[in-house]
Amino acid sequence: MGALQSLPGEPEYVDLAKKTGFSFEQIGILHKRFKQLSHNEDTLVREHFRKIPDLESNPIRSQIIEAFFDRRNFRQNGEGTVEAIGFEEFLVIMSHFRPPSLHVTEEQREAVRRDKLRFLFNMHDTDNDGTITLEEYRHVVEELLSLSEALEKDTAKSIADAAMLEVASISMGHMEPDEFYEGITFEHFLKLLNGFEIESRMNIRFLNMDTTTLFALSRVSKETCQHL
Repeated sequence: MGALQSLPGEPEYVDLAKKTGFSFEQIGILHKRFKQLSHNEDTLVREHFRKIPDLESNPIRSQIIEAFFDRRNFRQNGEGTVEAIGFEEFLVIMSHFRPPSLHVTEEQREAVRRDKLRFLFNMHDTDNDGTITLEEYRHVVEELLSLSEALEKDTAKSIADAAMLEVASISMGHMEPDEFYEGITFEHFLKLLNGFEIESRMNIRFLNMDTTTLFALSRVSKETCQHL
């Protein structure tokens, strides 16, 4: 899979496009980046990601790296982790950052949103027990807010702190003194982030490529072709 010898329109490209929603052009661009990261090998390992300069100072560096090796994110109902990934797995992970198409139903848009939030949840549910802690929830909120150019980092942090305290007061206020707090489940997570616009905010810049630009360029190209 790493070699990707087939040409656009041939079975391998068609299969990958169906699995990920990427265009042939996007698949080609991402394959070049995959080969750069892997030094022309057919697989990527964690060490390849650890050498990416933009990741060195990221506070959730380890979670980001592990997300690429987490079977839960391969859309195959798997569990556990792998030691190496091929191009197909890399492409599937990258597709979690793909914004929804312009012409989708409300049901399809909601499915995309749920998929993205499940990816975010998995990233912080590191022990795969189906829950995240209040502190991990605070990190998620801060990450999402930090993507907004209208908010400074300190402001995003303050709002995230307030969000964590609000969830704590709601969750623990309903508990009996002898009950044990088990954490935030995915369904609870969905409700808590109901007001967040997640579809276009999730992007990835640490691969020396901005996915928001990648997807925008492809969309412009597609719209141009439709008018020719």
